[in-house]
Formats: sequence, structure tokens, C-alpha cells
Amino acid sequence: MSTPIRVTIWNEFRHEKKNEAVKKLYPAGMHATLAEALKKRPGLEIRLASLDDAEHGLTEQVVSGTDVLIWWGHVAHSEVKDEIVTRVQKRVLEGMGLIVLHSGHFSKIFKRMLGTNCSLKWREAAEKERLWNLEPGHPITQGIGDYFELPNEEMYGERFDIPTPDKLIFVSWFEGGEVFRSGCCWERGHGRIFYFRPGHETYPTFHNENVQKVIGNAVFWAAPRIIQADSCPNYQPLEKIAPKDAQFGKAGVLQESKL
Repeated sequence: MSTPIRVTIWNEFRHEKKNEAVKKLYPAGMHATLAEALKKRPGLEIRLASLDDAEHGLTEQVVSGTDVLIWWGHVAHSEVKDEIVTRVQKRVLEGMGLIVLHSGHFSKIFKRMLGTNCSLKWREAAEKERLWNLEPGHPITQGIGDYFELPNEEMYGERFDIPTPDKLIFVSWFEGGEVFRSGCCWERGHGRIFYFRPGHETYPTFHNENVQKVIGNAVFWAAPRIIQADSCPNYQPLEKIAPKDAQFGKAGVLQESKL
């Protein structure tokens, strides 16, 4: 039996406690709804974490024991401690997968990994979103047709200030006319990163079968191929290096002859 992929689903878990409409949609939290969906996929081991847990639920032990981290944040990005962001960044560079959802585009960890502002246009008007599948052969889009639709979502529009994705697999069109790069893949260090746009808290997006399928597929795509700690060693030569002329300086510059 193969080793399960260890998934940690991180959620601010603030809206569900303060907003009755959100609580009605996600009584145990958006992360719990995603967990129930992912548990239906064989080969996954699920853990939940949230902002108000000790060390945001992302202790050294949790992070080192995570293969794929799913991240949803919105109103409290600034409350995430920088040392936790550094801890997660280090693990991604070592090989952990990172899946960032919806307003997690403005999270400290996403900005840290991409090195840009990650800004965009937005509008909350409960409008239709159509997500076009640009890469039907990609592992993340398996089981998704040419497109799927969400009847009500928050609009995100271009320009999205991100580095050009290594692979763009979804583009969204919104009822108001905007388009958006809504499914983006990158590699950083040994780790894989996937940004997936849908998931505004006041809509039942994470109950949608296609959304759940994409996130589940992304977990398997982002799972580590290698976990390797960063190092910068002084490396000994594999072959014998021929001796150099005594007048050849260490900087590779001929030294002036001594008279």
C-alpha cells in the first residue's frame, strides 16, 4: 500500500464565526467542507489548521509532516506571523505543494513565493463565472469538460499582478465582462504551487462538485516528487584538477612578474 499524501487545509476561520450567512453555508468552516470532499479521494490524509490555533496550526511538526498545504485567507492576512510564513516558504522550496484559493492571492505566503503585489480588480455582485479549461490534458483538469459555471461568485479581473505562470490552465469570464487568469501553476525550488480563483465565502462555491474535483486533482499534482533541504556546500571536485602556473592568480588573472 502506497504512503498517503498528507494534506493540511489552512483557513482563517473568521468569517464563519462572525457572519451568519457564511456560518449557514459552512457551519464547521470552509476548511471542514473541503476536508469532507477530499476524504472521498483515496490516498489522502487530511489535517485542519486555522489562524487562531497555536502557531496558526502550522507548527514545525505540522509543516514538516505536510506534503500539500491548501490556503484560504481574506480579512486577516496581516495577522499571520512572518516567522510562520518563512517556515512554510522553506518547506515549499524543499518540495511541499502549496494550493492557494481565492482571496489567498493577497496572503503573505503567496506574495512571498511569487515576489509580486498580486493585486487585481474585484467586485462582489453575485455574478456568473464561467471557467474555461485551457489544458484538458493537464492532471489538474481531469474530469472537467471544456468549461464549468458558477452561478454566483465575486468577480476578479485583470490585470492580475503575478509572474507569468509556468502553465495557465483556467481562464474565467464574468457576467460583467471581465476575464481573469483563474488557474495558475508555478514551480518554486522543489515545490509546486497552484492558484485557483473561486471560493468567495458568501457563496456555496466549495460545495460545487467541479471545484472540489479541481482542488482534489491539484493535491495529487502538487504532491512532492522530492523533499530536499536547501544547502550551499563547498564542493570537492570529482576529477583531479591539474596544477596551474605559479603566476596564475587565484582570481584567474596573471600576476605581475617579480623582478
